[in-house]
Amino acid sequence: MSRTVNGSAHTSGPVLAAYRYCETVTGHEARNFAYGIRLLPTAKRQAMSALYAFSRRVDDIGDGDLPPAEKAVRLDATRQLLTRVRSGEIREDDTDPVAVALADAARVFPLPLEGLDELIDGVLMDVRGETYETWDDLAVYCRCVAGAIGRLSLGVFGTANGHDQARAAEYADTLGLALQLTNILRDVREDAGNGRTYLPAQDLAKFGCAAGFHSDTAPPGSDFAGLVEFEVRRARSLFATGYRLLPMLDRRSGACVAAMAGIYRRLLDRIAADPDAVLRGRVSLPVHQKAYVAVRGLAGLDARRTARNPREDR
Repeated sequence: MSRTVNGSAHTSGPVLAAYRYCETVTGHEARNFAYGIRLLPTAKRQAMSALYAFSRRVDDIGDGDLPPAEKAVRLDATRQLLTRVRSGEIREDDTDPVAVALADAARVFPLPLEGLDELIDGVLMDVRGETYETWDDLAVYCRCVAGAIGRLSLGVFGTANGHDQARAAEYADTLGLALQLTNILRDVREDAGNGRTYLPAQDLAKFGCAAGFHSDTAPPGSDFAGLVEFEVRRARSLFATGYRLLPMLDRRSGACVAAMAGIYRRLLDRIAADPDAVLRGRVSLPVHQKAYVAVRGLAGLDARRTARNPREDR
């Protein structure tokens, strides 16, 4: 048994233990994400950690070393577990703490759990080795693996002051696309080493980068800087739209989103300033900059700025 959103019921020991497990997973595996959710009240932070832990499990299957057929089997089993969560079949004494925590979160908050089905669909695209000809094609993948998580997160956050939930979901989805495209730019070298290409084939051909990224220098004769600038502009446009979500949230939820999005937005700025850095290694923000972003989010600066200038390209 867990409390309702207004805290009127007690959270049992097994459920608390399940949430603690998920929070440990989150803190260990997703430091950027953990920076953001620490700004949330306990119930929302726990629910977000449950969503992350389940998503991490799905991602780990896709990124693991198993043969594709075995990955597909395990993803199907994970989808079956999600079906049990959705139908209320998970008991508090279940041996899977992630399932226990997610089931409790789904009782407390209106989570659109079909978003986790979309995540599984997106990881299956990875397992099949799909590539993307156009941005529209890539956006389908990004909506599965990131936009859906944005919409699930909105189920935890809720909207404030009567804002339109459907419009907020659109902004959450778009912000997820911005974060995922930033990830793709940051990880082009690592992904190439794993045999994966995410950037649209049209864009790669346009800038002479169709040969891929297999060393710490750009392909001979390519305009790699031009490619990065092109994708950075696209990501910034997505951020500008996605940031319109901030004024629609309560203060602490808005601070959480501003912190997570702000870290990636500044990461994008670092990539734009030195495109070749992504070929030399993983680009990241120092801890003090992450802390600054968190404080800025908690102060509501980004939300107020967006409310004043909703069309501004951040």
